Amino acid sequence: MTSAVDGLKQRFMAMSQPDADGVYRNGAAKRKARTELAMGNLTQLWNEACEAVSFDVPATGIGLGAVGSLARGQVGPSSDLDLVVIYEPHALTDQQLNELANKLWYPIWDSGLDLDQSVRTVAQCEAVTDRDLPAAMGWLDVVPIAGDTGLIESTAVSILERWRKAARKRLPELLGSAKSRLDEFGRMAYINQPDIKEARGGLRDSVLVSALAASWLADRPHGTYDDAVERLLDVRDCIHLVAGKDTNMLLSPYQAKVAAMLGLADPTLPDGEREAKSIDDLQTLLARVGRQIAFSLDSTASRAEHSLTHDKPRFFQVFQPRGGGKRQAPTFDVITPGVAKHEEEIVLAPGAEPAADPNLVLRVAVAAAEFGLPIAPGTLRNLKKCPIGDRNWTDESRELFIRLLASGPALLNVWEDIDFIDVPGKLIPEWLGVRNRPSASAAHRYTIDRHMVEVVTRLGRETPSGGRYDDRHYEALLLAGILHDIGKRPGVANHAAEGARHVTVVVERMGFDRDIVRWVTLLVREHLTLSEFATGRNPNDPNVGDDLAGRLDHNPVL
Repeated sequence: MTSAVDGLKQRFMAMSQPDADGVYRNGAAKRKARTELAMGNLTQLWNEACEAVSFDVPATGIGLGAVGSLARGQVGPSSDLDLVVIYEPHALTDQQLNELANKLWYPIWDSGLDLDQSVRTVAQCEAVTDRDLPAAMGWLDVVPIAGDTGLIESTAVSILERWRKAARKRLPELLGSAKSRLDEFGRMAYINQPDIKEARGGLRDSVLVSALAASWLADRPHGTYDDAVERLLDVRDCIHLVAGKDTNMLLSPYQAKVAAMLGLADPTLPDGEREAKSIDDLQTLLARVGRQIAFSLDSTASRAEHSLTHDKPRFFQVFQPRGGGKRQAPTFDVITPGVAKHEEEIVLAPGAEPAADPNLVLRVAVAAAEFGLPIAPGTLRNLKKCPIGDRNWTDESRELFIRLLASGPALLNVWEDIDFIDVPGKLIPEWLGVRNRPSASAAHRYTIDRHMVEVVTRLGRETPSGGRYDDRHYEALLLAGILHDIGKRPGVANHAAEGARHVTVVVERMGFDRDIVRWVTLLVREHLTLSEFATGRNPNDPNVGDDLAGRLDHNPVL
């Protein structure tokens, strides 16, 4: 006996195919069509199940609802269906509930669709969302499908109301979950094979943004944020089509095909070059949309946290015994010219003028790294006005740049913040040649630019022999660290030699003296030498040590 969902998986795939030229277009329209098809077929399935059971299903007190991606209208070509039967305790017996559920779930399983299903009372729905944060976020969108739709709608309203009442208490837990995922999955912009759902800047973060907006603690962003989410959903859809299954992992074997399906392959290029370029462009796309989604989450979370701090408006009326009242301004702890701490964020100090201060962005970055505080999203937007240039280096900017590189692990988040507003590429145009580029080395988890930043965070002052680098040699080491793979360009056979050619120009342009330029160039040129000697030369041969020393200009510090 056929059911309403027979062949639904095949119809999902058929209506999700790219155009004749192989490019996946109109992703939002395709997602809407899949959602409408699923909802219609599930309504039919509900009616079939009600007719097939051995009892009369009441018109009220029980219904079928959608949650998760189906409820959000984001169902992919191979997405699972998140469904829930919600009922009132008096509506059916346990035996009747089990019989009805079997008539619903088994046809879906038999059709080949993945299913995440549950059967709950209204009270059980509320209890799950009260105690289970991931479930709560998934259940903030509950859409009725069939049966007692009024019951589903009232349950959805109840869950939202409970979420809003508890939001102030649960905000730290919500933001903590984002931090845990960041620690586990990393930032999508920098991972060679990212999980586009769980990585920072992924689809899970867009669910968090919606959850924060639903709490009424902050408004939901729109515009470029909406565009970024839709484009990332296009990437997800293409992964499903290429992999032929429900997965969010953009694995290496999928990348060239996904890039081509997204229209990123240049047909005028030779095959090998076309594939490499399309993968680079795919990584750039992921970095762009991932940074936008992550920034939107940070901005929304920042506004939500401020709303917790200020039950009253930021500027509120303070009444005095005499003379009426006055407005109490926020307090700023100025820590360096133009830069202040305010409510555990780094902000612009009152009177700061970004458009007239090219070094302000570096002072903000150094303050954020050294105090271990985030840069306020509004401050980051204002810093775009700074007149940054690759030929505007001064003693102050060189000192600040070195302090930033020397800030250790704190550099990672700060560099990501300033990269969102394109600061590294404006200071060092050569950076744009490796920005967001995936590494061809299987040993590298991160993109080329992130790998260099990661390396710098591990460069301390201690020398291998137990001493400490003096200031000038440490500067050279830090500069070499942030630039050592700058030569990893398409078609380059020896990236160390190519990098040395670039860094000589870069460090000279930054205004460092001749010795620093020479040391950084040498370190970049020879940054693979030690591993080459360790794996390919005899350490007991005295000539090997002489050769190695010669490669390093017999400089014992280097």
